[in-house]
This record gives sequence, C-alpha cells and structure tokens, in this order.
Amino acid sequence: MSNSIVIVWFKRDLRVVDHAPLAVACAQSAVLPLFCWEPSVWNEQDYAKQHQVFVMECLSELEISLKKIGLKLQVSNAGIIETLIKIRHQVNIAAIYSHEETGNLATYQVDKAVANWCKTQHINWQEMPQNGVVRRLKRRNEWHKHWEQRMSAPLQLLPAKALAAPNIIMPRVALTQAVGIDKPKRQKGGRTYALETFNSFLDGRAAKFRGGISSPLTAVSAGSRLSPYLAYGCLSMREVVQATRDRRTWASEVPHMFPSTLNAGLIGFESRLHWHCHFMQKLESEPEMEFENLHHAHDGMRDEVLSDAESHRRLQAWIRGETGWPLVDACMAMLRQTGWINFRMRAMLMSTASYLYWLHWRGSGLHLAREFLDYEPGIHWPQCQMQSGTTGINTLRIYNPIKQAQEQDPRGAFVRHWLPMLKNVPDTWIFEPYLMPKAQQLQYGCILDKDYPTPLVDIAKATREARLKITLARKKNGVYDETQAVIKKHASRKGMLGASRDKQRFEMHANKNKVKKINSNQQELF
Repeated sequence: MSNSIVIVWFKRDLRVVDHAPLAVACAQSAVLPLFCWEPSVWNEQDYAKQHQVFVMECLSELEISLKKIGLKLQVSNAGIIETLIKIRHQVNIAAIYSHEETGNLATYQVDKAVANWCKTQHINWQEMPQNGVVRRLKRRNEWHKHWEQRMSAPLQLLPAKALAAPNIIMPRVALTQAVGIDKPKRQKGGRTYALETFNSFLDGRAAKFRGGISSPLTAVSAGSRLSPYLAYGCLSMREVVQATRDRRTWASEVPHMFPSTLNAGLIGFESRLHWHCHFMQKLESEPEMEFENLHHAHDGMRDEVLSDAESHRRLQAWIRGETGWPLVDACMAMLRQTGWINFRMRAMLMSTASYLYWLHWRGSGLHLAREFLDYEPGIHWPQCQMQSGTTGINTLRIYNPIKQAQEQDPRGAFVRHWLPMLKNVPDTWIFEPYLMPKAQQLQYGCILDKDYPTPLVDIAKATREARLKITLARKKNGVYDETQAVIKKHASRKGMLGASRDKQRFEMHANKNKVKKINSNQQELF
C-alpha cells in the first residue's frame, strides 16, 4: 500500500474559500475531500429534512468548486468511522484535516470516536479554528482578543491546482433520512446564493439594519439573511467580517454612493457577528447547556408543575400555532413555510413557551431547532436558556405577545398574511380576537374555537406566576456564588460591573424580590 493521501473532512464548512484544512492539505500531498452523512447525527431530534436538503445543495456547489482545482469530493452515506476504515483498506492515510466544530452532543461523540480511531491507527488528525470560538479557553477575559486576531488574519489561499487522491470506493449504505418535509419557501443552499445575499446586504440593505430587524415585516429585507450560510460554512466568519469592514471604509470615503445610514447598519451587523461567536463559545465551554440548566438554582423549577397531559396540550398548541395569540401563531406559520423568523420573534416564541405556558426549554428548543434552517447548536441552546430565564445572569424578559404585536405589526399586516382566517378581522380585535363579541365573530367570518382558538392561559396571570417562581428559585442559599461562577465563565466582558458592585446590586434586588439584569448586551441575538 504505497499510495499515501491526506483527507480533508468537511463538516459545517462547505466552501473552498478561506478553508485552512484544505489549504494545508493541498500543500502536502494527494488530497481526498470527504463529507459523511453521519447517521447518529441525522437520527437526532434537532435536525430535519430542510437541513438535509440544504446541505445537499451546498455539497453540489462544493463539488464544482473542488473540481476547478482538480479535486473530487467523496460523499459517504455511512458514518465517518466506517468510511475511514473502508478508505484505510485502499490507501495509506497520512493525515486528516478538519475544522473544529461546536455542535451538539451527537457530533461531539463522533469527534471523540474519530480521535480514538486515529490514535489506534497512528494517524494525525489536526483540527483548525474556523471562527471566533476558542477550544479549551482558560480565561473569558481574553476571548475578545482571540476573536479580533482571527478576524483580522489574512484569508487562507488555495493553489490553482491540487494533487488529487486516487479513486476511492465508498461504503454502500442507504442515506439516513431526516424527519419531516422540506420547506417550500426556505433559502437555497450553496455559496452562490450566500454571496448574492451578502452582496445585496452590503450594497444597500444594511442601511435598514438598525431599526429594521425587530419587526417581522421589515426584518426579511433589513436583516443580513446570512445565518444559514454561516451555520453551514458557505461563507467564513472571517471573510464576512473583513468584507463588512471594507465596505464601511468605502462608504466613508465615497459617502455619495451609499445610503446615509449604511455605515451605522454595518456597525450594528458586525456587532452581531461578534455576538454570534460569543454565544457559540458558551456551548463550547459548557456542552451540558444542551441538556442542563446553566444555573442550577432553576433545576426542578418547571418539573411536575403541570401534568404530562397538560404539558403536551400546551406544547402542541404552541407547535401548531394555535395559542390564540395571533403574532405567536403567525410566526409559527411563517416558520413552517420558510424556516426563518427574525430574532425578536424567536425570543418571543421561546418566552411564550417558557413563561406563559411554563414549559421546559428543552422540548420547545428541539422543535425550534428543527424549524430554524439556520440552526446552530452553539447559538441555539444558550439562547433557549437565556430566553427561558435559566442562565441566572440575564434579564428576565417575558414578552407580552399582544404588546409585541402592537409595536412590531401595528396594522396587523403580518398577522393577516400568515393567518388568513383573521384577514377580515378589524384592527380593534386583530391581536385579541378572543375579545370579539359573538355578533362580530359571525360578521367577520372568524368563529372562536372553530376558525381560530382562544388562549389557554391568561397573559397577566401567567406572567405574575412565572416571575414569582423564578424569583423564589434565585433566592435559594448559594445562588450568589453560582451566579458569580457563571459570570466568570460565560458573561460578556463589555460593560461588566466590578465584583463588589455586582454583589451589592444582587443583594439589593434580591431583597426587593426582583430579577435584574447583569449584562444587557446579550438580550437581542437568537
């Protein structure tokens, strides 16, 4: 077995531009680009058909890009270990290169299995950073410095031609089919669509970013819409940051060529890119966040409060978009079709499930993971906990779906578009149709509990009860010490108070039975 190759294992990095493992491999030996449909990952509850089809679209374009430099992408339907064994029987594997991944527990277990296999086979497996997440970060105070260094480093370049590995026979295994059906109006996968989306944002849509991303009406165009492409690595975080900074410079030098608010929008957007990695670092540093409360004062808080039957009834009403609160239900309807909704509405959806329905964040989080095309575990699970009040260090933010509708959809256009059964309901009742008298229900063709449901709970009562339960949980003995440990490990270092002031504020607010914020900068990213 004289042939010797290096493998580039593609995961959530489906591109050739600014791809460090590919660049290093091309400089060393014959290269085998490899992607595996890992059954243990696709059988999990957090992935769905839309994710699988999106990845297929990304792989089709990746294959074309690799072909341009003389390489052939190998795609295996088997797990990575079975695939590596099959390859090992045909050629000598000199090394394996891949990007680091902050995924769910399933991907972590796959990585551990690969590490063990490589050790027994005496094969060097080298993982490289691809964003601002730092493996084995010792001090959170140093994280921003690492992020800035990585974002400012030059993009990785590839040779015009690379040496391709010989043809390899892949394991013959049927593709594991993800649950559900594809979404008809989701974004398409691949780098071409990613660049088109990014360029349209840089060329003008970013001017509406600030002030436009809160409402589901305007966020569709005001937001960057890059999240699925960053999640699956069609674009690198570094190239997005650098292109954003270049456009800011250009817009400052020739302001007459761009909208006056473009620069402000780009500044706000770059801040979100920073927070993107900040949240992923949380799960990297504490993988248990996928399953356990970050702050254990909240353990058991939502257990056995509701019967199993009632919990199931509430969860299903929330999932189906039958809560009786039109903005919540409209958001769920949009998600079913598009796989996307803006950040504030995502926070409202989690808030509704966690506070008003008093459901554990794990069940509602799994549903949203399947619904979000841009599902990124490192962002998703910390956000699910933050919006459910179990981090212990963030503002207790309970979204009132009626108030949110009045502020973000004042004429009911969004609600009427996604909930056609309410299209004839006038503004007076559009956000609270359950208040309509019977005569008006008949007049506007919306009969309660037939055409549209009434709410299962009262918002004001549920909000009071949720605040009280969380306040009591946070007043347990030992809570302050654990809060400080969470801050030290996970909190942003921007705008943090000194330790003595933290303690003083904590004790003062605990005495008043209030839950106050320690770091407000983290509230608006999902």
